[in-house]
Amino acid sequence: MGTVRGCNIPEDLYYNVENNVWARKEDDGSITIGMTAFAAALAGDLVAYTPKKEGKSIKKDKSAATVESGKWVGPVKSPVAGDVTATNDQVANDPSLVNRDPYGDGWLAKLTPADWDGDSGDLVTGQDALDAFEKKMDADGFDGC
Repeated sequence: MGTVRGCNIPEDLYYNVENNVWARKEDDGSITIGMTAFAAALAGDLVAYTPKKEGKSIKKDKSAATVESGKWVGPVKSPVAGDVTATNDQVANDPSLVNRDPYGDGWLAKLTPADWDGDSGDLVTGQDALDAFEKKMDADGFDGC
């Protein structure tokens, strides 16, 4: 697991750094997506999670869910296009789970990807992701998680 300014950044995930979201390709071909630890730290403790409904098609860089904290309400943009196959009931019942475990139990949606090979080409992983987040945090004046 990589760490940038105290924020965990698993090196095996795929990231859209600009939108602070991650994607993981599962063994069955589905894609799990969520917010990064950096995004959760910026937002503060989440108090609401409103995902797109199962069966809904989502375009790349469009909202897969809306989250709300005491200081922010906004979309979580999907790093890939696809159809929603599952949303996270645990997060619906306890949105702060995203703050505590953004890459595990705090996932936000599962998708059947429309074009994983095409969409994932724009995502970064491994050391490239760590370097990109360091650059973004520096540009944003972010002290750390």
